[in-house]
Amino acid sequence: MAYTAIDKSGSYMSAKTYAGNNGSQSITGVGFQPDMTWIKKRDGAADSSLMDSVRGVRKSLTTNNAEAEYTETTGLSSWDADGFSFDGAGFDHVNTSNTFVSWNWKAGTTGSGSTTGGGTSKTYNYSVNTTAGFSIVTYTGNGNSGHTVPHHLGTTPNLIIAKETGAADYWRVYNPNLTTNYNLYLNTTHAQDSASDGYLGTPDATNITFGGASNTNTVNQDGITYVAYCFAEKTGYSQFGAYKGNGQANGAFIYTGFTPSFVMFKRYDGGTENWAMMDSARSYHNVGNHTLAANSSNGESSFGGGESVDGASNKVDIVSNGIKIREASAYNNTDGATYIYIAFGQTIVGTNNVPATAR
Repeated sequence: MAYTAIDKSGSYMSAKTYAGNNGSQSITGVGFQPDMTWIKKRDGAADSSLMDSVRGVRKSLTTNNAEAEYTETTGLSSWDADGFSFDGAGFDHVNTSNTFVSWNWKAGTTGSGSTTGGGTSKTYNYSVNTTAGFSIVTYTGNGNSGHTVPHHLGTTPNLIIAKETGAADYWRVYNPNLTTNYNLYLNTTHAQDSASDGYLGTPDATNITFGGASNTNTVNQDGITYVAYCFAEKTGYSQFGAYKGNGQANGAFIYTGFTPSFVMFKRYDGGTENWAMMDSARSYHNVGNHTLAANSSNGESSFGGGESVDGASNKVDIVSNGIKIREASAYNNTDGATYIYIAFGQTIVGTNNVPATAR
């Protein structure tokens, strides 16, 4: 039975759909003031847009390519108490006359400091929510193996997603289920990959520790700025695990201990599968298949012409304590293949670390 310190997951992570209007509008109903907002068009092809409060409201990154950070002169103009506002279309990414989904996370406690470990100390800034296990960290690389950057979670992260901001470079993803010193790339379909330099090494309860920086696709080049999104598992709210596919309609059951409201899958041992994303705001319950891909500009599968593989549609059942795979999709259920999954949601019992009791 999963007990949790989080009474309401929607106070920390929320998926929110909306209709763009090509002008000014406020989106409400998120449930909190976001510190990170990731937006994707649903009914057509467009790059995603990911913004956070540490880099600044106008500063956007795109997860489906390696492009550098860019400034949106119109678009998302503020984070508000219950959502966010637009003051224009924001290219075709966030507020044209189309349908969109936004994924939002709350951090909140801000600070700055100096890095430690190998090489010259550099500055960093952060925003963190230790209850929800989420932090945003911007830092400057120093080009030395053993460079350490604090993540401020107070526990070891289970997921780190990092990107150089000033130039084109791959997104790197750390998860402890991957082979040691191997990373995935959020903007590609590649399997896990090793790197003698520049990898996101194994973090501990205090720091992210980096390798060197002799190649271009790194996370620690001297004088280069980066952003890292760090997540630690929280019972009854988040889980970042792995499972093996069986290639059948009666697929694996993934126990989370809560009802997921956001799920992302990625095969890591081989293949060329996308990062398949589903969320309850776009109705994936009762064998749903409303799929988007983090590494693709394509629209949602339910609109036609979106993210599907060989006619499969990545069908899953979301239940009170986990995820049941319902289709032999390459995205999440190739026989013998191994996948990581990222899930956020809400347990139905035992909030505030107190077990529920029958009456």
